[in-house]
Amino acid sequence: MTGLLGLLLLGTTWTALATPPGSGTEPRVPHAQQRALDAALSAIVDDPAHPLASLSVLAIRHGKVSYQQQFGYRHIGATPADSLPVTPATLFRIASVSKMMTTVGLMRLVEQGKLSLDQDVGIYLGFSLRNPHFPQQALTLRSLLSHTSSLRDAGGYAWGPERSLRDVFTAGGDAMWDTAAAPGSYFTYSNLNWGVIGTVMEKVTGERFDLLMRRLLLDPLDVRGGYNPAAFSKEELANTATLYRKRTLETEQWRPHGPWIAQADDVYQRPPAGIERYVIGSNATVFSPTGGLRISAADLGKIMQMLLDGGRHQGKQLLQPASIALMFARQWQLAPDGGNGNSEQGLYRAWGLGNQQFDALAGRGNGLVEGASFTAVGHLGDAYGLVSAFVLDFKNKNGMVMLVGGTGSDPAQYPGTYSAMGRSEELILTTLYRGAIDKHE
Repeated sequence: MTGLLGLLLLGTTWTALATPPGSGTEPRVPHAQQRALDAALSAIVDDPAHPLASLSVLAIRHGKVSYQQQFGYRHIGATPADSLPVTPATLFRIASVSKMMTTVGLMRLVEQGKLSLDQDVGIYLGFSLRNPHFPQQALTLRSLLSHTSSLRDAGGYAWGPERSLRDVFTAGGDAMWDTAAAPGSYFTYSNLNWGVIGTVMEKVTGERFDLLMRRLLLDPLDVRGGYNPAAFSKEELANTATLYRKRTLETEQWRPHGPWIAQADDVYQRPPAGIERYVIGSNATVFSPTGGLRISAADLGKIMQMLLDGGRHQGKQLLQPASIALMFARQWQLAPDGGNGNSEQGLYRAWGLGNQQFDALAGRGNGLVEGASFTAVGHLGDAYGLVSAFVLDFKNKNGMVMLVGGTGSDPAQYPGTYSAMGRSEELILTTLYRGAIDKHE
């Protein structure tokens, strides 16, 4: 193997090295291998033809953090001196990986008996939510979490606090629904599902979604950030990554050698606005359960370790092992003829409750690592220039977190070579796996 990945084939023996104060007893990558891994990832970020604005990564090997590093800038100024680097505490809007984090919170409510996966969600919402083409079949949390609900994004999936979901669905018509497939029968990835899920969570608890997720997930793990940047401290806001593309806003032309253009979370130019006159349980899309969590790679690592440790964190049981097993049990699988779902060029081949199930081998659309057997579950994200991954292997207690804060070239012109991901994501995940998880002896 040559090029970027070849930098990592050093034949270095893994050892548990001394770590900086406060970092615990993680089995760190040996120093020489870490330098090579830093260099390889830096080269991906700084590729002049396909630059990335920023990158924050973390790897877990056998349940312990083996590597974490940051590259690039969380805020790009007029000159390098005006730019602010990514730090371990930098918060990224992690796009659809948020869905999986929302699901962890929901599973706590299921565990507590406040929600049932197979109840008609209209019972929770207080209004009937049925596909008008299949009115006899109820939508359930199970169908929402597995993208088999028959809800579709064509009619939108986010609205302001002045709208209620009841009114949205009343006025939405066929754009909100699959007209040919009944609930539970066909997979199509739908962001709208999580707007409904978040609203159901509000209705059964009486708590606003962003505050509810703090109580259910973020606070117990001492995680910073959240789903409502208007509520962030000054320190959190100052360390929130602006998301970029090198694409003009008006003509949407990609210019890899042009300037970075802010797409979202430009907190220095447009501080987040507060949410006023919101009615709890009316429309949780305001907080984007589907994509709006701001969190650091390090804190995502905490959540990953909690899951790998059977739901325990610092001696406390956050989620029961049975709930984790249920969450990651396969709910839908692509049929051999592909007739039971839209796989998006093979990217989606199997799904659990709020998580994707990845094949071990590359070349099938959803393989994560080139030339390696890495069977995993987790989630990917892509929005506003942000590209993210949260993937874990329960059997071997390995995992990876990837947060890219901006893409500089058209992803359609830089496709993956062994998956339906972009080539930058392939390079990062394969490089990270080989340098921080795969064992060379």
